[in-house]
Amino acid sequence: MRIVKSRRIVLYIVLIAFAILMLLPLWSGIATAFKTSKEVILTTPITPPLHPTLTPLIESLDYIKKSLINSLVLVGSGVMVSCFFGSILAYVFSKRRFRGSITLFFLVVFCLYVPPQVQLIPLVRVTSRLGLHGNLGALVLLYMLFGTPMCTFIFKILYDEVPDSFIGAAKLDGAGTWTIYRQIILPLSVIPFIVAALLQVTIIWNDFIWGLILTSGEANLPVTVALANLKGSFVAKWNLQMAGALWVALPTLIIFIFLGKYVIRGYAGR
Repeated sequence: MRIVKSRRIVLYIVLIAFAILMLLPLWSGIATAFKTSKEVILTTPITPPLHPTLTPLIESLDYIKKSLINSLVLVGSGVMVSCFFGSILAYVFSKRRFRGSITLFFLVVFCLYVPPQVQLIPLVRVTSRLGLHGNLGALVLLYMLFGTPMCTFIFKILYDEVPDSFIGAAKLDGAGTWTIYRQIILPLSVIPFIVAALLQVTIIWNDFIWGLILTSGEANLPVTVALANLKGSFVAKWNLQMAGALWVALPTLIIFIFLGKYVIRGYAGR
């Protein structure tokens, strides 16, 4: 018993040490965000602020608030459209098989593995010809299209588990394709919708390269690009950058606190 207790104590000590190391960057960011510019220079990042101030938080929010709204628009439009079409495509691939459906599904999934760098030049040319380059329209279209393959893959995994007898019984009762989808498939899709939506939120909210390449002008920047602009031209204002990073991280943090359990359930297949 003593040996077991000793091992448990050692294990707890190791886990606490790892937890402290993992939380240290977060603490340094929070502490720096409440420091004055003078304190940032004279103290270490992990030193608590001696004279806490809200000025960096207010200034950073004033600078990125428009970009926060832009990113919320991108997340809302991209998540809703890609999840909706991904669900429909997954239903077709899973329950409405046709000649060449397997090949077409693999082509859709293959889109997930194309590196973004390969697509830069073609996308710039396409959005320029459509008149969308430089504004949010390019990113809205991009996230809608590029999020659909991932959502299709997630939904198809679930729909493959739905017994075909359910679909057959509904057809015998005279239900059409849309009725089957709306009354049988959709009620079973709550968890996949949440999982796909959370993954899409994370990808869109944290994206940097597309926002940097496809938008121009402060009014059209997503929040990650606006945050990068907080670094300054000649002098790095670390307290301002850390405050901006806290504002950027806050929405996704809140979402995962309340909905993160559904991601675990989705991975567990429940």
